[in-house]
Amino acid sequence: MSQTTASDERAGRIRGTVAGLPRDLSASQKLMVFVLAMALSGVANLVLEIIPDVTIGPVDVSVSYFVFVPLALVALLNPFWAALGAPIGEVIFVDLLMGDFSGLAEVEGIIQMFLALYIAGSLVRNPRNRLQIAIAAVTVVVIDKALSALVDLSKVWIGVEDAEFVEGLPESIILLEGIGYAVDILMSGILFGVIPAIWLIPALHGRIEPLLGMRPRVPGEPIQGSAPRNALFVAVAVALSVASFLFAFLEAWDIELGVFEPEWLDTYGPGFIWVGIGAAAIAFLVGVALARAARGKSDDEN
Repeated sequence: MSQTTASDERAGRIRGTVAGLPRDLSASQKLMVFVLAMALSGVANLVLEIIPDVTIGPVDVSVSYFVFVPLALVALLNPFWAALGAPIGEVIFVDLLMGDFSGLAEVEGIIQMFLALYIAGSLVRNPRNRLQIAIAAVTVVVIDKALSALVDLSKVWIGVEDAEFVEGLPESIILLEGIGYAVDILMSGILFGVIPAIWLIPALHGRIEPLLGMRPRVPGEPIQGSAPRNALFVAVAVALSVASFLFAFLEAWDIELGVFEPEWLDTYGPGFIWVGIGAAAIAFLVGVALARAARGKSDDEN
């Protein structure tokens, strides 16, 4: 271990504040992180709506999400609240406002992405360590898409959904899921995950947190809001994964609770995306206002 790293770890254990900023977040700061994660992830996913998907035979070659956006938030800020806000932002600003809301079935995606981001954000002990960032970026896609693939295979196995076979090769469902999984890791995990994240996160570390009235993450200290490393968390994660499966089956069983699908994007064209962007911008401004209030309160206390 280098002398600098050892010094950082010692400082991380003994210092309660950095530049007068407390380590523990207030309730308003947690809400601020949640709102900012909602807004930024919502805008990022709205941009994806105007990018056409490419299909090569039975394989869909597309970008599922810009991993680097929510990853930067969970790696720099509170992992729990950022991980919770990111998928909810996608549901609100993309699915609901664009008129493609599947009701309770949306909970599947929220749970899966929350678990993926929460675990990935907790892996980044040092936001300037590019190896940790790269591992976290791939982890997001590996967990999210693995759970999604298991849901798809379970639907076919139970018989509530027809499989998409290659003609003459019934066993190809496993092959197609595997190819799709690899494409997602390459496109979302590496191209739009690792590559921008290893540049963006170190560049923002130590700069964005004080603006939000928060203390930058210090290598070696416990990360507030990170995933606990014990059997209880594993049990809770497994329980949430099973719960996401149950919500996924609601749609397959034609149980439509809270479904809202006027398909406004198809009706009014791509220009309707600006409605979602405008709503996300308002949410972002609310987050900025909360940040300013939290920073002002921190300055007053110091």
